[in-house]
Amino acid sequence: MVKLHIKHGDESQFLYDTTVNTTIDDLIRDLVIIYNGRLKISRLSQEMKELSEHGISLPPNMQGLADEQIQDLKLIDEWQTKCEPSGGATFNKDAIGRRNGYACNEKMKDVISKTVSEATKAVSKDLVQSNMCLTYQTVKDGLDQLRGAVMIVYPMGLPPHDPIRMEFENQEDLAGSQASLDVLEEANASLWFSGKEMQRGKKLSDIVGKNEKTKIIVKLQKKGQGAPGREPVFSQDEQKEMMAYAYRKQEQMKKLETEMDDTHLGSEWADPNSLKRQFHGLRDVKWGGPR
Repeated sequence: MVKLHIKHGDESQFLYDTTVNTTIDDLIRDLVIIYNGRLKISRLSQEMKELSEHGISLPPNMQGLADEQIQDLKLIDEWQTKCEPSGGATFNKDAIGRRNGYACNEKMKDVISKTVSEATKAVSKDLVQSNMCLTYQTVKDGLDQLRGAVMIVYPMGLPPHDPIRMEFENQEDLAGSQASLDVLEEANASLWFSGKEMQRGKKLSDIVGKNEKTKIIVKLQKKGQGAPGREPVFSQDEQKEMMAYAYRKQEQMKKLETEMDDTHLGSEWADPNSLKRQFHGLRDVKWGGPR
């Protein structure tokens, strides 16, 4: 299997196993699905934390309004009372007025918290350091776990406008958000290796050869962004080790210079003319002082 180290920009994303016979079109499609799936898990995890703390999302026309304004404008939504978490709810007002404030009880919060933690760890970028590859099935399992947790806590379901339900139904509206800039579309995605774009219509073997025991770094990005920056010759860890070695060497040289002792040069045994003077009988000659 060919192991691909997928990066977006200069940031590692995940490892992926494939074969040299895989077409670039299929490879881009699979990588985009996994990449976007990880982003969806991240968005869901954040929203589910808010759900457990502040309850379901208010309709867009009610968000940010004071309770008095909602009453005056007669905007009370049936989902306000219909969607109550199992086990009862406690009121915890949302400071930004985005959710209705009826939070889960502590037991249900633990269900969401534990599930979110497991799902995010399963697709974490730390898997790259552990040399563990990511698959679509892993991403799908993580999404299913999150969906199951929401069904346990909200057996009556979430309102259609809640971003969590919209995410699960693939109807999320990301327009105008930072998240919309991160999502990739298969048709507009490109894959780069060694400073060159991997052309669609070719096989991976046309680019890296037929050796299945190959590991390469590829960069996934949107078309039209130009060639990504080349990988540094040395990794950050290698650069740190080299700098540390140079520093230790410098300190050793300073220490040697400080401790250098040349007083032995005045000793008799270090005198190169000592033997000559001994033969001439001049070894112990002493000059007398002035009379």
